[in-house]
Amino acid sequence: MNISIILSGGIGSRMGLNQPKQYVEVNGHPIISYCISIFLNNKQTDALVIAVAEEWKNFVKNLVENLKPQKPVYYAQAGETRQYSIYNSLKVVKENGYKDNDIVLIHDAARPLVSNELIERCYNGCNQADAVMPVIPVKDTIYLSEDGKKIKSLLNRNHLWCGQAPEAFRFGKYIKVHDEMPKEDLLKINGSTEIAFKAGLDCQMIEGDPMNFKITTLEDLSNYEAIINNK
Repeated sequence: MNISIILSGGIGSRMGLNQPKQYVEVNGHPIISYCISIFLNNKQTDALVIAVAEEWKNFVKNLVENLKPQKPVYYAQAGETRQYSIYNSLKVVKENGYKDNDIVLIHDAARPLVSNELIERCYNGCNQADAVMPVIPVKDTIYLSEDGKKIKSLLNRNHLWCGQAPEAFRFGKYIKVHDEMPKEDLLKINGSTEIAFKAGLDCQMIEGDPMNFKITTLEDLSNYEAIINNK
C-alpha cells in the first residue's frame, strides 16, 4: 500500500500574511486544495494523511469532503516542528493498520505543482531503497561563509543537489527511526530524509522537477498564480 502524508501545519511567517500560505486562495481555491486533488486522483496512492493544526482542521475537512474522495483520508495533529508533524502522521498510519513494508510519501501542502509522474517515481524508487528523495542540480556557484561576510571556501556545485518533496520511505523502518530518537534530537531534524540518512538507511536520489517549487515568499506566490492563470 502507498500512503501519502500531506503536511499542512506551517504558519507561513516568512510571507507576512494573516493566514498560513497553504490556505491562501488562488483562482477561488486554497492552495492546499490543488495539492490534495493531485493525490486523491493519483492512481498509485491508496490513502492520505493530512497533518493540520487544530484551528484549521474543520476547514481542511470541508475541502476534502467537497472533493469527494474515493480513498481513505485520515487526519493527524500538526506538531511543534515539521518532523513532529511527520511523526504524528506516521502514528496515524500505524493506528490504521498499515504494514511495515508499505510506503509512506511525505509532501508539503505548499508544493501544489507536484506531478503524478514525480509521485510515482518516488513510490517506485522505494522498491529498490529504504528512502527516495527527488533532487535538482545546483546551478549557481556556491560559497561557504560562517559569518555572511567573508568567504571561507568555494563548494563544488557538481557535488551539490537541492532536495525536494515528496520523499518516500519504507514505513516500518522510517517510523522505527522516529520511535528510537530522543525528542531533543528529533526537534533538530530539518528534512524528511535527514533522519533516515543519519540512521544509516539506504537513501537514494531520483530526478526532481524544477516546477515543483515550494511557495515560501510572496514572489513564489505570484509565480504560482501566473502559472495557474495560464493553464
